[in-house]
Amino acid sequence: MSQNLSQLRKFVSPEIIFGAGCRHNVGNYAKTFGARKVLVVSDPGVIAAGWVADVEASLQAQGIDFFLYSDVSPNPRIEEVMLGAELYRENHCDVIVAIGGGSPMDCGKGIGIVVAHGRNILEFEGVDMLRMPSPPLILIPTTAGTSADVSQFVIISNQQERMKFSIVSKAAVPDVSLIDPETTLSMDPFLSACTGIDALVHAIEAFVSTGHGPLTDPHALEAMRLINGNLVQMIANPSDIALREKIMLGSMQAGLAFSNAILGAVHAMSHSLGGFLDLPHGLCNAVLVEHVVAFNYSSAPERFKMIAETFGIDCRGLNHRQICGRLVNHLIALKHAIGFHETLGLHGVSTSDIPFLSQHAMDDPCILTNPRESSQRDVEVVYGEAL
Repeated sequence: MSQNLSQLRKFVSPEIIFGAGCRHNVGNYAKTFGARKVLVVSDPGVIAAGWVADVEASLQAQGIDFFLYSDVSPNPRIEEVMLGAELYRENHCDVIVAIGGGSPMDCGKGIGIVVAHGRNILEFEGVDMLRMPSPPLILIPTTAGTSADVSQFVIISNQQERMKFSIVSKAAVPDVSLIDPETTLSMDPFLSACTGIDALVHAIEAFVSTGHGPLTDPHALEAMRLINGNLVQMIANPSDIALREKIMLGSMQAGLAFSNAILGAVHAMSHSLGGFLDLPHGLCNAVLVEHVVAFNYSSAPERFKMIAETFGIDCRGLNHRQICGRLVNHLIALKHAIGFHETLGLHGVSTSDIPFLSQHAMDDPCILTNPRESSQRDVEVVYGEAL
C-alpha cells in the first residue's frame, strides 16, 4: 500500500550539544572530523566578548591550526561570503567553525556552500538548490534567537539590490551545534530583545505554518511557553544563567520547529524589510508580528487559540474575534515590556516604499507556508498597518 505523501514527515537537525561551557569542546568535535586547519568565522563584537579566544584555545589544545575571518556585517553580505570562501581555499582549511549571532553563522554556512560548489552564493537562492555537501560545519550561537545553528535556512544580504535572499536546503543544516547559554551573557538588552522576539515569532509561525505537523508542534509550543514565560525576566536580570538557559532552550526548540515546518508572512516581510533598510532582523519581526497575526488568525483559529492558551490567556467563553484581540494585545504588551515601541515609519519607511517591499516579500519562500494565502495587495495592506 502506498503511503499518502501528505502524511510523510521528515525532520532534520544537527547533532546538538546543549549546556553551559560546551563551547570549550569545539576542538574535540573538529578533531572527529579530522580537521587539520579550521576557518573560524566570527565578527568584531564576538571577538571583543572573548568567545573567539575560547574557541581558539580549544582548537590549540587539540593541536589544530586555524585562520580567523571576522569581516562579517550584522546582515552578512554576498561579498563577505565570497571573500570567506577564498580565504578558506587559500589557507587550505578543511572544517568551518562559526561563532556568533545569526550573521557569522549564516556567513559560515554560505562559505561552506560556495567552497563545495565553486560558484557565487547568489546562484543558490531558493529551495533545494544545493547539490554538493558542504565541508564539516560546527556552529556556536552567541545569541538566543536566530537558530541558524539548527536550521536549514541561510539568509544573505544583497546590498546592490537592497534585498535579502534565502537559501533553504537540508544540505545547509550544520553538522554540530554547540549551544552554550554562557555565550549569551554578552548580549546587550536591545540584542536580547531582538533575538528573543525573533525566536518567539519562529515558534508562532512554525505552529500555524501549512508545513506544521506532529514532529514540529511540540517544539513550537514548548518554545512559546519558555520564551513568553522568561524573556522579560531575563532582560531585567542579565546575569541570571538559569533564565538564559531557558531562553536558549526555547530558541533552540523554536529553531527545530521552524527549520522543519518553515515560516510565514512575518518572516517573508521581515526579510524584505531587513534587506531594504539593513535593520536588525528581530526588530523587523517585532514591528510586524501582531499585524500578521491579526491578518492570519481567521485561517487557523484553533491553532491561534492554542497559542493564546500557551501564553496564559484565558479563552473560556470567548469567541475567536475576542481571542484574536487578546492575543494581539498580549504580543503588543510583551513587545513594550522588552522595550519595543517601533513602527515602520520611525525607521523611514514611507507609503511609496511598500510596493517594492511587498514584491520582494512575495518572492520569499516563507510566504508559501503562511496559513492564509496572500496576494501582493494583502501584504501591502499589512505593511501599511505597521507604518
